[in-house]
Amino acid sequence: MHGPASPGWLLVALCAATGAYCLLRMRSSVEEQRRTAGGEALMGFGMAAMAVPAAVFTPPAWAWPLYTGVFGGAALRALWAARTGTHHLHHLVGAVAMVYMAVAMAASPGHHSGAGVPAVTGALLLYFAGYVLLSGARLIPVTAGGATVGWGDRPELSRACRLSMGIAMVAMLLTL
Repeated sequence: MHGPASPGWLLVALCAATGAYCLLRMRSSVEEQRRTAGGEALMGFGMAAMAVPAAVFTPPAWAWPLYTGVFGGAALRALWAARTGTHHLHHLVGAVAMVYMAVAMAASPGHHSGAGVPAVTGALLLYFAGYVLLSGARLIPVTAGGATVGWGDRPELSRACRLSMGIAMVAMLLTL
């Protein structure tokens, strides 16, 4: 990611923390939540690695095809999961956005500013900006119904994780 190092490191910390919490959510007793948390952990850690400031570390040429393969596989998995519920479509868009950013970064090593196709970047920015606004609105009081809920099953925390990853995606797309 290009730009000042300070915001880049904050983005790395945000995405890594989100990925770590998603790993905690994988301990849930609900199978669907475990699967969703696994995909979100992959996205969080992948975004953290991609957000490391370019002034500090420039990934080797083989890293971008690796990203493309990993997130291409995640996109196929999300597409398959979308058969059972439309909420998986957001994971599909996120994985496709990661593939898009990896391809754009591979196409112009060292010059990521203006590397993407403006129409695609703009469409992804609009989607994720809308997602962030909707996710923020959904954060307003979520109650667990009075029952004791484990860390992996806290709906407000999983929504906050999705919100933070959406904000991070907007920031990464803006620097593309």
